[in-house]
Amino acid sequence: MISNITLIVLALLALIFLYKAVVMIRPHQVGLVERLGKFRKKLSSGIHIIIPFIDRVIKVDMRERVVDVPPQEVITKDNVVVTVDGIIYYRVIEPESVVYKVQNFVQAAVALAQTNLRNIIGELSLDETLTSREVINEKLRSVLDEATDAWGVKITRVELKRIDPPADVMEAMHKQMKAEREKRAMILEAEGFKQAEIQKAEGIRQSEILKAEGKAKSMQLIADAEKYRLMREAEGQAEAYKIILSHIKATEPTKEVILLRYLDSLKKIADGQSTKLVIPVELSELASALKVLNHVKEKDSSDNEGKRESS
Repeated sequence: MISNITLIVLALLALIFLYKAVVMIRPHQVGLVERLGKFRKKLSSGIHIIIPFIDRVIKVDMRERVVDVPPQEVITKDNVVVTVDGIIYYRVIEPESVVYKVQNFVQAAVALAQTNLRNIIGELSLDETLTSREVINEKLRSVLDEATDAWGVKITRVELKRIDPPADVMEAMHKQMKAEREKRAMILEAEGFKQAEIQKAEGIRQSEILKAEGKAKSMQLIADAEKYRLMREAEGQAEAYKIILSHIKATEPTKEVILLRYLDSLKKIADGQSTKLVIPVELSELASALKVLNHVKEKDSSDNEGKRESS
């Protein structure tokens, strides 16, 4: 009969066998099964049964991971030493390649990143290095992704955490930035003064234009009023002449009446500032005739008076 100790040993061996035979793969993992030192298959997430002590399972994390690139000194194109460090984000695409084609992927990725950082920054000046961070990130990512493609790894992103020039260079850059800011401030102030003067001159010009337009408008209104006054006076005189002429035609006056009427109008005209009078030819002849008649009348009256005295 089998003793109790033997049974206990067998039970323990069975438990150890079952423990080694059952493998659980988590959702973010992939299992690589090696049988007697040879790759056999991949295991997805879940519980799997293997042959203990003959099969070996290597679990590979498929999540995106981060590798920190230690700081290193890099010389730029214009011989300035800068300290650069960065971060690499990667994700495993082919787990068997990352296990069997590279011994230590993290160490290899860091060394590759440092080497390519020196090459990329060595082609740029200090100003380009400080202002072209995105360009450097993309170039480094492209180079690393191409190099790690054979290892079954996808480089998703590369970020430079800091780019530090030497202290003396930083001080010179601060002075340069201060001078640039002062220059921009002076330019803006001069531009503001220029714009203010232009606006002031434009305001004066507009004011003068408005004044001139107002004066011209006022003169035009005065001229229109004077024109209207003269037209109304002319219309009134024309209307008066029409009435006079109609009255004259109705009464059929003699030449003496017309002459007297004309002389009366001349008297009114002479009351003004005029120094010369123009008399029509017909009226001047009539006036001469009247003068002759008056002279004859005066002579007759003087003769009659002489006869009376002699008698």
